[in-house]
Amino acid sequence: MISIEGLSKQFRTDNKTITAVDQLTLDIKEGEIFGVIGYSGAGKSTFIRLLNRLEEPSGGRITIDNQEITKLKANQLRLARQEIGMIFQHFNLLWSRTVKDNIIFPLEIAGVPKAEREKRVKELIDLVGLTERENAYPSQLSGGQKQRVGIARALANNPKVLLCDEATSALDPETTNSILDLLVSINEKLGLTIILITHEMHVIRKICNQVAVMEEGKIVEQGDVLDVFLHPKQTVTKKFVEQVMGSNEEDDSVTHLINTYNQGKIVRLHFVGETTNQALISMVAKKFTIDINILQGKITQTQRGAYGNLFVQLLGEADEVNAATYFIRDETSVELEVIRDAD
Repeated sequence: MISIEGLSKQFRTDNKTITAVDQLTLDIKEGEIFGVIGYSGAGKSTFIRLLNRLEEPSGGRITIDNQEITKLKANQLRLARQEIGMIFQHFNLLWSRTVKDNIIFPLEIAGVPKAEREKRVKELIDLVGLTERENAYPSQLSGGQKQRVGIARALANNPKVLLCDEATSALDPETTNSILDLLVSINEKLGLTIILITHEMHVIRKICNQVAVMEEGKIVEQGDVLDVFLHPKQTVTKKFVEQVMGSNEEDDSVTHLINTYNQGKIVRLHFVGETTNQALISMVAKKFTIDINILQGKITQTQRGAYGNLFVQLLGEADEVNAATYFIRDETSVELEVIRDAD
């Protein structure tokens, strides 16, 4: 769907040349929600603006749906951009226009007949959950509602690709989740390819299938979101994973648990992927005559399933505790590691 080869962007000042995007190569599949994450200055916002040539590349090629965007002349580019919607961090709405008129604006520019415009706007208002707000002005809307207008406007011309540049970073956590849920719904209903730029790993975790990590204009790590969570290779990626999972102080944590809980067997349960049995603890407690104490841990969800660790204490007769341990290892998808065996 999207092929990017050797993409570069330099900004020249009086004294030096700054490379914002450096020989970036990437392939994005049709219908995918693809996340690009990086800290400020990593080059991610420049990268997404290069995709629809809001910024002109210094080198490289961008091909979207078999059309090489980097070769298009002005008139051709104008038509191509109708198939590439974009939403922004600060909404970029027309403040003198109502919700309806903001959404209708790109349809007017595209020369869509009035009757067709009216029908399309109604569909979009319903799609993004703004029914009965079509006559409100942006100043009368909440942040989440403004972003819903931005999403509807970006979808007006039935694009094949939706670019999201820090689309939730100006929103509170609850509103962020509602917007992310909306993007997932749009992806599923319309089969839209979504590229999402962010500096927040929980956004990637919640909705993305694939993720690329940017640093100093380069992609330093890339892969399936769950795989990146499980096996982060670069220091910057590990820091992002810690945003969701917490600081990696596991060795100290294990020592503390061993010293604090001096009875029974302590095990670490490692949850990975979509086959994880969410009812594991209650199932084991019913199946075996043991007591199970959850000591600590953190489980989070990705699009592919659960990921995380849970430390539990197993108390009871040795045979029952051992039988429960073997059951978890052999009969479930949860990985088990014995931290301290029973006394």
